[in-house]
Amino acid sequence: MQNKLIEVKGKKLYIEYHSLYESKPTIVFLHDSLGSVQLWRDLPVKIAEKAQCNVLAYDRIGYGKSDPMQTYGRPTNYMELEADILNDLLVKRNIRDAILFGHSDGGTIALITASKYPERIKSIICEAGHIFVEEVTLKGVSDAWEAYKTTDLPKRLQKYHGDKVEMLFKAWTETWLRDDYRNWNIEHLLKNITCPLLFIQGEADEYGTLDQVEKTISQVSGKTEKYIIPDVGHTPHKEAPDLVLNKISEFLQQF
Repeated sequence: MQNKLIEVKGKKLYIEYHSLYESKPTIVFLHDSLGSVQLWRDLPVKIAEKAQCNVLAYDRIGYGKSDPMQTYGRPTNYMELEADILNDLLVKRNIRDAILFGHSDGGTIALITASKYPERIKSIICEAGHIFVEEVTLKGVSDAWEAYKTTDLPKRLQKYHGDKVEMLFKAWTETWLRDDYRNWNIEHLLKNITCPLLFIQGEADEYGTLDQVEKTISQVSGKTEKYIIPDVGHTPHKEAPDLVLNKISEFLQQF
């Protein structure tokens, strides 16, 4: 994997990429609310090798090795704005056949990007994404905020985000727990998704119910497939890595 900083909308994004196959699509990895390129560990390389696809992973603004956020205050449509940034990144990298693999917030950003910029998106792998706010999600966020205040979680996150940790944690928790965020919903965008979609979810996901899966696959316009894993929580690619890798490889065979 090679790495570099690339400027998008006046901000520097950290990217890692593996580009060896001229005739193959590029899998773009979109991390979750506390994630980073490093936290994907070796999954991008494993998928690249197994599927023989190109790979691009990046840290969103405020995460990992990218530029910091200026404020933790986010608008309710912050993930829609992240989709615009992702499209600009794809344009800069001249990627016209992206397969988006997003986890949690990253999964939501993948769905939004495919709805707004379908000409660049070949397919989507959405893992534990959200299309509306649920009580279980708010409880999960509240529990995470409590863990942040009472455990060594900040120190563990600092390894990946440095001095950005407090800002990004507050951006995540305070946005989701705001009163004006309760009505956030992207179901109206789903009909514009025409590419194939694989939705992966742990049956015991502590941040979302299976309604997120069912209401997504019932409203998109393209071919859909769901993969529900029993006894697995919010992070299937870490909790059941072999199952997820095999399912993704099977899904990618069509490309």
